[in-house]
Amino acid sequence: MRTFYVWLCISTTICSAAAGDVLIALAMRRIGDLADVHRHRRLFTFTPQALSSGVFFGGVAFMAIAFFSNLVGLSWADLSLMGPATAALTFVANAFAAKFFLHENVDRRRWFAILFVCCGVLLLT
Repeated sequence: MRTFYVWLCISTTICSAAAGDVLIALAMRRIGDLADVHRHRRLFTFTPQALSSGVFFGGVAFMAIAFFSNLVGLSWADLSLMGPATAALTFVANAFAAKFFLHENVDRRRWFAILFVCCGVLLLT
């Protein structure tokens, strides 16, 4: 039963980290390019936009869920399992989320990398 809880924590960490990354990326796209903000010295307009964005705070909330889920998982499992599994599979989840939710171009080279990451996680477990 403990293995189930460990993989539940890994899955929760992966899903919430990917959701947090997508929401923060979406919020930053809506706010604008930080280099442009810095170039025009509009830092004081950027900060209120970021702090008033519900999407941004949703992303931060999901990242917090991922963090605490990872902490719980680390209390039950070894770091040698939790670290690579959450890091590698979050990479996979981010690629799928970028493709299907943010409509980014994920080329064939990245899909092959994702395949190798999945094989590595299978070897790890």
